[in-house]
Amino acid sequence: MHEGELMDVIREGLWMAMIMSTPVLGVALVVGLAIGLFQALTSVQEMTLTFVPKLGAIVGAYWLSMSYSGQLLVTFFNDQIIARIAGH
Repeated sequence: MHEGELMDVIREGLWMAMIMSTPVLGVALVVGLAIGLFQALTSVQEMTLTFVPKLGAIVGAYWLSMSYSGQLLVTFFNDQIIARIAGH
């Protein structure tokens, strides 16, 4: 494998990591903003109010996007990693 091919595989891997993490990070951002707005409007500064709902939303988003992320990862490994190991 040449340096250019290696850089292409690394670039594709980083792109896959970004695509796979986008749903979870997006949900964390939206829920965090909503909770922050709620706390600012009501002056409630409870730490568990920020942690528990955000954790629940992140787990839910991860659970919903798990099959899509797994499919992307398997496709990446079949097309990029295993194909290069086999020499195709």
